Amino acid sequence: MPQNRFYNAFDLQEWGSARKTDYRSPFQIDRDRIIHAHAFRKLQSKTQVFLSGEYDFYRTRLTHSMEVAQIGRSICAWLRSRGDPLTDDFYIDADLVEASSLAHDMGHPPFGHSGERTLQELMKRRGGFEGNAQTLHLLCETIYQNESGVKGMQPTRALLDGVLKYKKLYTEFATPPLNHFIYDSQAPVRDWVFGGAKIPGTLMRGEALNDFKSVECQIMDWADDAAYSLNDIVDGVRAGFLTVERVEHWADGETIGAAEQRHLDTLIDAIKRDKLENTFSRKIGAFIQACRLRARDNFMAEQTNRYKYELLIEPAARNEADFFKKMANDIIFESPQLEQLEYKARTLLHALYNAIWENYAERNERVIRILPASVSRLIEVERTQDGKARRICDFLAGQTDGMVVKTYRRLFDPEFGSFRDLS
Repeated sequence: MPQNRFYNAFDLQEWGSARKTDYRSPFQIDRDRIIHAHAFRKLQSKTQVFLSGEYDFYRTRLTHSMEVAQIGRSICAWLRSRGDPLTDDFYIDADLVEASSLAHDMGHPPFGHSGERTLQELMKRRGGFEGNAQTLHLLCETIYQNESGVKGMQPTRALLDGVLKYKKLYTEFATPPLNHFIYDSQAPVRDWVFGGAKIPGTLMRGEALNDFKSVECQIMDWADDAAYSLNDIVDGVRAGFLTVERVEHWADGETIGAAEQRHLDTLIDAIKRDKLENTFSRKIGAFIQACRLRARDNFMAEQTNRYKYELLIEPAARNEADFFKKMANDIIFESPQLEQLEYKARTLLHALYNAIWENYAERNERVIRILPASVSRLIEVERTQDGKARRICDFLAGQTDGMVVKTYRRLFDPEFGSFRDLS
């Protein structure tokens, strides 16, 4: 197979120490290291929409990430099949897009968006919390961390850029944002991703820098949108949240144009005929084929082809994804059942954070070691309160839904406790 000219040495350079090479390509190594990481396996027990483990057929963060990876690979195949500007030796690497897709949600905490909002609240005055920034934190610093000093997974520049949905620092906003930022401590990573090139002032205005993504990141982002805008609807129907009656009642309060009415009719017909999976699988195929490439000019275009091209999505597909996302948000995410999950996440995570903070950041006398020894040491060696807060946040974000519930019960439920459960 001819060498892929789309990528150069700049794209393949690794963050941190150089990795050993073998029969795999650098991007295959990226993907394999993600798949075999502890943080990736934990996604099987983290909420996507519905509480992890409640029913076997709901999507978790893991199955969602696998679906995003499949859609991402298919977009690469579709774009390559269209030819110009891609050729047999000049194409977007599907292994790289797969790795970015598998990794994109690894930094997200337990209890889905409810857990993320809670950690954002807890960390607002200490550097913030953002799921995508946490993914970057994992890849560069904590995913393979051990006591010998090894940190991160030495990812390629192209992979780090592939997961960088947002590039603006927390303090670069006029007021502290709730999301769509990276941590201030990640400025060196951003500089390295850009190869030290100066970011133009025009990109520092508003959300312009966050919208400035590599083509692989754009593919991952659209694959993510395609997966959850459609699959959340399927899970919502199977869970009984989206019924014909509820969908019709919701539509009565919306401004529905001709295109939206067609989407609505298709959904209702699929529910009535029990053809939901077949119908929405075809929609995913249509979303894949709604993609094309276009050349662009920017301050990184001469350095790498990853910024020389951008992904374009047909407006009809984008509008359909937005329509179903709004439906899912209004009917599912704002339902009493999901609001109850939000309350549970807030209660558990606030209680655990406060207990850990009290014992590791505020105590002057003997610390009550309520955490595993490795986590305790990481918190104790931090010299600043913000540093300790970040380590506590790292610990909580890395837990699964079940681990948070079990730890909470061990600390606060007098009827629960087992020495074997502490890990």
